[in-house]
Amino acid sequence: MSIDSRLAELGITLPQPAAPVASYVPAVEANGLLHISGQISFAEDGSLITGRLGEDVELEAGQAAARRCGLMLLAQIKAALGSLDRVERIVKLGVFVNSAGHFTDQPKVANGASDLMQQVFGDAGRHARSAVGVPVLPLGVAVEVDAVVQVRA
Repeated sequence: MSIDSRLAELGITLPQPAAPVASYVPAVEANGLLHISGQISFAEDGSLITGRLGEDVELEAGQAAARRCGLMLLAQIKAALGSLDRVERIVKLGVFVNSAGHFTDQPKVANGASDLMQQVFGDAGRHARSAVGVPVLPLGVAVEVDAVVQVRA
């Protein structure tokens, strides 16, 4: 089954890939790996998902924001490779969570993106990961996620 068929089966429609907000490119392919720049949390309507976990954003909303970052990662991967079927494996996700000082559930927030990758790619979506709490993210977003992807030739 193609990944596009899998997305349709899951009822997932990918967003348009976001343009960079500064001096960088969305993706770089080198030595069989595709490095995807950090993707920030955009809602389905294109607005930013902002706020700080443990302050004005609840855990479930943070997980949903991480999932939205994951969807944007998929859109960027598809734009860079032409097809998600070229993904051999999701190697690593780096998840950054805009967090209040006392908030310690960054791994649970990150599951929003991690679970999406496993739903879409199966075992090839299982990956290494970091989940880091930070005091602020670009544009005040709640979550940002970057990725390293192994690519089929």
